[in-house]
Amino acid sequence: MTVADDLSGLGAATLGESGADAMSPRVRAAWPGARLAAPAFTVQCPPGDNLAIHVGVVTAPAGSALVVQVDGIPERGYWGEVLTTAAEARGLAGIVIDAGVRDVDALRRHGFPVFSSCIALRGAVKETGGEVGGPVRVGDVPVRAGDWVVGDADGVVVIASGALDDVLAAGRTRAEKEEGMFARLRDGATTIQLLGLDAARVKGR
Repeated sequence: MTVADDLSGLGAATLGESGADAMSPRVRAAWPGARLAAPAFTVQCPPGDNLAIHVGVVTAPAGSALVVQVDGIPERGYWGEVLTTAAEARGLAGIVIDAGVRDVDALRRHGFPVFSSCIALRGAVKETGGEVGGPVRVGDVPVRAGDWVVGDADGVVVIASGALDDVLAAGRTRAEKEEGMFARLRDGATTIQLLGLDAARVKGR
């Protein structure tokens, strides 16, 4: 099993309780069922301009995901079907962007994992510049190239490259503990018992 498979199997929620940094809930799957686990390739865009994303698509290593900071004017379609087709041809794994995307039905048909903070019709210009490969802040979380991003229906988390082994170990431990809890719940135990909760604090008649 690859690292990506392992991270995806654990899921964003478990990893977020195991040392990964959770992005703001505004960054979510652009289409139902999107899943992503890949090392980040970072991109920073000026307001309303996606030239750096085009450069990122041809610069990022195959198997990586673009993680994009947009400095203002998030309500533009910075990503769509054209860039998706280009990214697939380059072997990219997906994109996480704290701004808008469009062509959502086409993204879903492609099966290309896209996580964004909004859907927007109006496109971006390709003139100003930006940066690729530098530190960014996306979904209120700092991200560096080589960190891992994991996204699914619960949201997106970031794992610093140096913390990957520790987060994976903690995630596996948490998943095993929860499996045991599920079995005990099916056998009749309650969450009050298993979590040691003080039910007396809740008023009732």
